[in-house]
Amino acid sequence: MAKKLYVGSLPYETTEDQLKDLFSEAGSVESAKIITDKFSGRSKGFGFVEMSSDEEGEKAIEKFNGHKMEERTIIVNEARPMTDRGSRDSRGGGGFNKGRRDFGQMNRY
Repeated sequence: MAKKLYVGSLPYETTEDQLKDLFSEAGSVESAKIITDKFSGRSKGFGFVEMSSDEEGEKAIEKFNGHKMEERTIIVNEARPMTDRGSRDSRGGGGFNKGRRDFGQMNRY
C-alpha cells in the first residue's frame, strides 16, 4: 500500500521533478506534488510525495526529515487526512462585512 508523506519547509524554487528525484533515493515514488498559491502560482513551500509502500515511506521519513535542501531544513512526516474546514458562506467568518445585515439594500434618505 502506498504511503503519502508531507514535505514542509521546501525552498520556493523546488520543482516537482526535483522532489521526485530526491525521494527516489528512498524507493519508488508514485507522485510528487508541490502546493502552489491559486492566484500567483507561486509555491507555498510544502508538498506531498507518495511512496509505493509503507516501508519506503518510513525509509524516506528517516532519510529526509531534517535534510538540508539549499538553505532550508525540510520536514518530512506522514501526511494526515484532510479535515473539513467548514463552510465558507458570507455568514461564516470574519472579514470586511462581518455582522452587517443586507448592506446592499441600504435605505436611501
